[in-house]
Amino acid sequence: MDAGLVLARLVLGPLMAAHGAQKLFGWFGGHGLAGAGGMFETLGFRPGRAFAAAAAVGEVGSGVLITFGLLGPVGPAILLAVMVVAAVSVHWRNGLFAMSNGIELPLLYAAGAAALALTGPGAYSLDAVLGLTPLWTPSISWAALAIGGLGGAANLALRRPAPAATA
Repeated sequence: MDAGLVLARLVLGPLMAAHGAQKLFGWFGGHGLAGAGGMFETLGFRPGRAFAAAAAVGEVGSGVLITFGLLGPVGPAILLAVMVVAAVSVHWRNGLFAMSNGIELPLLYAAGAAALALTGPGAYSLDAVLGLTPLWTPSISWAALAIGGLGGAANLALRRPAPAATA
């Protein structure tokens, strides 16, 4: 089981961190904060640059925490929050599959994050090395995921439609 958990963490974590680095730094073919901020504005998140920065920091931070198995369910909960926002604001209207820009990818990330939160980071993690694993009880993990889901919903509630064009 521990080998499976480290494999899952070493795929999910770095991919999410890289996804955030696209927004934050423009790395890996990303558009950086300016481009991401403009996209966030079109989705109703204002100011777009601030929301893009928050999403990018959440993606990079959650990816790093997950990769190293540090702070148990915290990284997965942050990832869940970001994926709730992405699924609803970008992908929902396009159906299920990624081929049509549907919710498939954020759903997979969210499910992977929830699975890691509920199973723990495993023996090959910084939590295990630092003796933090006993802190992450099922109740704490469920609470962290609930907070992540509510955080995503709160971000969605902050969306505002674009101002009407003036003639």
